[in-house]
This record gives sequence, structure tokens and C-alpha cells, in this order.
Amino acid sequence: MKIKGTVKHINLGTGFWGIIDEKGGEWRPVNMPEQLKKEGKKVSLTIREADGEMSIFMWGTPVDIVTFHT
Repeated sequence: MKIKGTVKHINLGTGFWGIIDEKGGEWRPVNMPEQLKKEGKKVSLTIREADGEMSIFMWGTPVDIVTFHT
């Protein structure tokens, strides 16, 4: 799946990085590249849902980033 969105640092628990897409969808990358970890950064991603991902965070759909462009 391809999405365009904005990087956001979510301050829940210990904190984590997420992506909010243009339609308001919330995505929680399990493999967020360091070069994307900047609040407000606009990104274009190819993602896939992460299989069997378990987390304490109750935010967003867990995904793997396959490719990205900034």
C-alpha cells in the first residue's frame, strides 16, 4: 500500500514515531528509518501490515516500511 503523510512523535508511554496520512489514518512503523525521525517531515511510503506485531502502544496500525521518499 502507498501512503503520503507527516511524521509525528507520539508522547504515549515511552514515546514512539508514527505517520499520519492525508486522510487522518494512523500508522505505527515497526522499522522507522533514522532519516525519517523528524517531527513534521512529509513522506511518501510503501508499507505493508506487520505480521504478528505486539506492542504496548494503543495507537495506529503496525506496519513495515518497504520503501520511502521524502
